Amino acid sequence: MDFLSVIPPIVAVALAITTKRVLLSLFISIWVGGLIAAGGNPFAAVGVTFTWMKDVMVDPWNARFLVMTALLGCGAALMFKTGGSQGLINVLEKKLTTKKRVQFLSYFLGLIIFFNDYVNSVIVGNASKDISAKHKISREKLSYVLDSTAAPIATIGPVSDWIGFQVSLIAGAFASISIVGMEPYFAFLQSIPWNFYAILCLLAVPMIIAGKDFGPMAKAEERAQKTGKLIPDGATPLSSVDQDLGEPHQKDGSVWNFVLPLVTLIAVSVWGLWYSGGGAEGKSIMDALADTDVSVALTWGAFAMTLIGLILALVQGMGFKECEDTLLGGIRTMLPALIIIILAWSIGTVTSALGTAEFIVSATEGWMTAALLPFLIFIISMFISFATGTSWGTMSILTPIALPLAFTFGGEELISIAVGAIFAGSIFGDHVSPISDTTVMASIFAESDHIAHVNTQAPYALVPASIAGVLYLVYSVVGSSVVLLIAGIVVQFFLLRYLGNRHAKKYMNTENRIA
Repeated sequence: MDFLSVIPPIVAVALAITTKRVLLSLFISIWVGGLIAAGGNPFAAVGVTFTWMKDVMVDPWNARFLVMTALLGCGAALMFKTGGSQGLINVLEKKLTTKKRVQFLSYFLGLIIFFNDYVNSVIVGNASKDISAKHKISREKLSYVLDSTAAPIATIGPVSDWIGFQVSLIAGAFASISIVGMEPYFAFLQSIPWNFYAILCLLAVPMIIAGKDFGPMAKAEERAQKTGKLIPDGATPLSSVDQDLGEPHQKDGSVWNFVLPLVTLIAVSVWGLWYSGGGAEGKSIMDALADTDVSVALTWGAFAMTLIGLILALVQGMGFKECEDTLLGGIRTMLPALIIIILAWSIGTVTSALGTAEFIVSATEGWMTAALLPFLIFIISMFISFATGTSWGTMSILTPIALPLAFTFGGEELISIAVGAIFAGSIFGDHVSPISDTTVMASIFAESDHIAHVNTQAPYALVPASIAGVLYLVYSVVGSSVVLLIAGIVVQFFLLRYLGNRHAKKYMNTENRIA
């Protein structure tokens, strides 16, 4: 474990941001990792690179996830082709008469679909991207709303596969330090008010929608409003259903062609999460979610969604050839995203093989004291999640390390604070990392250019993250999570307002000078 272990993720992020070519950047960074693992032999590095890529594709969970993503593309394609997307717009456009109302639609839908972040992106993106386009809302802004509601709401509930996973990690850590009398699920519930980033992030979205944009996002919105260009010149959206599929079979389709597949996706996915976790064997909902196989459940849901869409297409009069072409077109829209996801997973294998996370933890754990522990956990989890692109992986790495430390320094009281800090930092890194699967999913279903999404979202994520960091620093003085949260919310409101007003003033001055 040395500094060389952090070079591949740094290369991936740096190249992706500077070149704006995600696929090439990720592949080069994997090869750099292979070069380190092969002791500097460039030819052996190529062999290691493709071995890593092969390994992630044949992993059962990953293989099912790739199938699920392709099926979701098929389902979205059928929604579009049968006119379901247009039918939804026809129903909503009479009430959604302003940009802000359309953005609030995406936000509230994001809060409602709380049980899985992937399904959240699929449903909210498909429900709102067409009507967002009609109101000239940039794809960057839509992908921000998707990304900033999906993971934060999944991690705090009320019921989700995230929570089942998180509770299982807490239970494992409790077993390792022989804690008795403290229930893992109760510890999770106590940690929610200490998950400052997730809560502040969820509140930042409506604050920004109701207020003013700033930074790169403001420029994206100005471009969309003035020119009608939803993505920057030269950019490439990760998916574009209408470009890949042509005109809908029936332009004035029924909204039911949209609603029925989505209801099927939700219902079968929720049932699958419960069933695959042993719910039918008498387990409680939380126990079932803790043991569930998310990839199996969501693949069932995606298949059921596609099947219902196919039946609706046939009933509508589409021929078998057109249906087949639509299914293939749906997979084609997902192809860039599928490749990115494979490469992002491969980066995760690189960091695991080189011991990136262990190096970061070992380099920082010597600084820890009881007062600094939550802050340091938050910062370390941010870095690990950013470098590896996975919040679940970060949680898996840090929970067994941080909870025993918290128990040693501050007893049971500090455990819930540490849990909140782990989850908060994990989600932040997941948001701002271009190699994060959830960030990729937001780009896919908003039809956004991926690097444009990352660049515009980063400043918005840094505001709640910075405030959360300060709150963790002063927790030992204040002590109350409620008081800290209220203070953080107030500070965030005025800070976002200040940044928005400052950009607006600067923009007006520039316009006046040009005039």
